Amino acid sequence: MVEAVYQIPTEVRDFAEKSVEQARKAFEGFAGAAQKALDTSADIPFGLPSAKDVSVKALSFAEANVNAAFDLAQKLVHAKDPQEVFKLQSEFVQAQLRAIQEQTTELGASIQRATTKS
Repeated sequence: MVEAVYQIPTEVRDFAEKSVEQARKAFEGFAGAAQKALDTSADIPFGLPSAKDVSVKALSFAEANVNAAFDLAQKLVHAKDPQEVFKLQSEFVQAQLRAIQEQTTELGASIQRATTKS
């Protein structure tokens, strides 16, 4: 009987899943436009060739992080109970902390290379 309290109607799950997918598609459109703008822009700022590389890398990291959040949302829509929700959230936080540490290190190295080239 306790489990019935946690049951989410199929219609609500379907709506949530469609909403997540629509948000993902909207973000992909935004990210695609941002990528196109970077690809067609001059090397910015100040004409430094490596500045564009840093910008592309930063955008790539942002896309990866947002996609990870969308993946989490998709998994949460299908979670069976609060324990699974907490488990998924915990795994996500741990994975994102590792990813952000790696991204920060890589972006820092790229920025350092960019500044030493100029």
